Amino acid sequence: MALKDMYDARLRQETAVGAGAQVLLLASLGPATGMGPAGWLTGLAFAFATWAVLRRAGHRSRLRCLGPANRVTLGRAGLVGGVTALVADSFASAPPVTVLVALTAVALLLDGVDGRVARRTGTSSALGARFDMEVDAVLILVLSVYVSARLGPWVLLIGAMRYAFVAAARCAPWLSAPLPPSFARKTVAAAQGVCLLVAGAGLLPYPADLTVVLLALGALVWSFGRDVRWLWRTARATDGVRAGGAPLPEPAVR
Repeated sequence: MALKDMYDARLRQETAVGAGAQVLLLASLGPATGMGPAGWLTGLAFAFATWAVLRRAGHRSRLRCLGPANRVTLGRAGLVGGVTALVADSFASAPPVTVLVALTAVALLLDGVDGRVARRTGTSSALGARFDMEVDAVLILVLSVYVSARLGPWVLLIGAMRYAFVAAARCAPWLSAPLPPSFARKTVAAAQGVCLLVAGAGLLPYPADLTVVLLALGALVWSFGRDVRWLWRTARATDGVRAGGAPLPEPAVR
């Protein structure tokens, strides 16, 4: 067997194991929570989509194996798949809040672990960063769907904002430019999951949950707005230089 084929086989094996672990989690959640067809179908679809997308992305990136950091992210993806199944099932029956909160809490606690593992093992990659980002985005979207059932459809803005930004970048390519690292951006992003988890747990009175989620949405709007402004100013400065005119003032690095 050629070396390339051996690595491809290993990548296929690892992604298949990840999908199998998600299915096993669903098999455990099903009897314990009385999960109905909606939850099963959604969970299985999530497991298949994760397997297919990750396998294709790994092949295109010439990834030899997932590596330790991506394995942590794959484990988080399995937990997010379980949360997704429970949220889908919640539209047909009362959700098992304790189980949903527990899965979400573990997924949030593991957020950032994969990044530390990647740095310590020297296995950081663009694919790993993108994989981590997509898992986070799906979790926030799913949690916003769950919380919106109690607080109102406006909560969906939290989960949809990142996808709206990606869609806008297809029409305005300057939005796709790389952003400088920002501790504030990371903090706001991490706070979204925590705030939605608090609201989804239902332990606080309605006004308190409403306030928490409104603050989260406000912080997210501020963060996206600041990044869009930075990208716009940078694009204008770049266009000015390319046109041969006097360059516009450089935007302040955050």
